[in-house]
Amino acid sequence: MKKKRIRPLAIWVFRHNDRILVAEGYDSVKDEYFYRPLGGGIEFGEPSVETICRELMEEINVEVDRESLKYLGMVENIFHFNGTPGHEIVLIYDGTLKESGLYDQAVITGQEVDGEEIHAMWKNITDFGEGKSILYPTDLVEMLGTRASHDTSERNDPSLGGL
Repeated sequence: MKKKRIRPLAIWVFRHNDRILVAEGYDSVKDEYFYRPLGGGIEFGEPSVETICRELMEEINVEVDRESLKYLGMVENIFHFNGTPGHEIVLIYDGTLKESGLYDQAVITGQEVDGEEIHAMWKNITDFGEGKSILYPTDLVEMLGTRASHDTSERNDPSLGGL
């Protein structure tokens, strides 16, 4: 039996005109479609900001403006996906894409390391919430609803050792 572990992740929302960049997913056990920002596992010794830059390049071959990245916060995500329990600590960032034309692109396609296709799309934040489309991690809707676009308030940045 595989040992269950807590998985540290970094995700980014790239909020632009109250839209965020998300990928659609499907849970066959729940028969549920959902959306989740792009991101991935933080590797040992890798600052979470580096995770964002690496994952974005790996998944959809796009560069982020590293200087624009802002740490928004952290959520703990305990869930079941396709019948399997999961537990994640998710660091959430906002930022700007280097190529501004991507904000006008309806779908940005890419590929996971395992070969699965990724279809990232821009969705309005108001599309999510109770009775609407599902956004995971669950607490993300509330976090985005209480934060102004590209919040510039001083916050601890976990990539610099604070949290």
